[in-house]
Amino acid sequence: MMKSSALSRRTLLKTASALPLALAAPAVLRAGGEPLKVGVYGGYFQDSFDSFVYPEFTKATGIEIESIAVPTGEAWLIQLQQAARAKRAPADVSMMATVSIMRGMRTGLWAPLDEAAMPNVSNILPTLINRYDDGGLAAVGAVSWYVTVATNTDVFPEPIESWAELWEPKYEDSLGLLALVSNSYLLEITAKTFFGGTDYLSSEETIREVLAKVAELKPNTRLWYRDEAQFEQALKSGEIPIGQYYHDVTGLAAADGFPVRSNFPKEGGLRESGNWGVARVSDKIDEAQIFIDYMSQPSVQAMLARNLGTAPNVARESMDLTDEEFAAVSSDIEPVIPRYDLHFERTDWLNQIWAEMLQA
Repeated sequence: MMKSSALSRRTLLKTASALPLALAAPAVLRAGGEPLKVGVYGGYFQDSFDSFVYPEFTKATGIEIESIAVPTGEAWLIQLQQAARAKRAPADVSMMATVSIMRGMRTGLWAPLDEAAMPNVSNILPTLINRYDDGGLAAVGAVSWYVTVATNTDVFPEPIESWAELWEPKYEDSLGLLALVSNSYLLEITAKTFFGGTDYLSSEETIREVLAKVAELKPNTRLWYRDEAQFEQALKSGEIPIGQYYHDVTGLAAADGFPVRSNFPKEGGLRESGNWGVARVSDKIDEAQIFIDYMSQPSVQAMLARNLGTAPNVARESMDLTDEEFAAVSSDIEPVIPRYDLHFERTDWLNQIWAEMLQA
């Protein structure tokens, strides 16, 4: 999920005492016994949840939280699967990338959730709900964030209006792009920009057609980056004056006085998400559902946007965010949504053709 190298430079968040205490919450289920173990991405993200999310949740519900730091990628999924075979739950609730949620669904890792026990889940955008084939609820969107076009305004004073501009010859040797097919989602961005939408990625033939269009970016690309801090520094200095980057982090750099801008192209920013999944072997399913229900409240989503910089997972009109607060983390433009199903089903093949494209 989120960008630890950049996020570590954020000013630390407002204290819990500064947050509203009047958040609606379900009746207290328990006030003792073993705590609910909740896993979120480590570092800044975990520190933030520890500082103000968990204390407020405990005040509202009486349920204590044991904070667990989890790695991004597949490592935590593998640990959960191994523990599940031994009937253990290293965490009751885990924040997971969507493809990891899908992999866990295939093995029955996640407990089917009771929607009737979580009325606030109805607030979550439909694209951020994961279901089993029988319609059962498997996971719920936790937080989201955007990748947009970031520019150095000293070099390019005018904002970028369309992703298509990145292909223009004037940007030769100027771009910084995420290096992987599974984090740049350039297939999806290109499909929406030039081929009418991500539904075009429907066959090997059409995927290769879109990939050929992505390959046309190579003369304009100075850096295919894995190290986000490397690109951030190059963007600030103007060495690499344009590229894909995280909207919230770019905005924070601009607020710190750097000549950078994040712009949502007319085709939309790329929206990624983390999801709450509950281990099927957990003995705290009820408590886990109370936690997810609490986190799905518009008031809590607004609080996360203000303090953590995440994009809300609920409709804008359900929150009290000002225009400025909303623009700092999100956009009304319909986003580019990753084809998680494709990355789940064709991981090896996509990685292979992507590597071939970069090396050609």
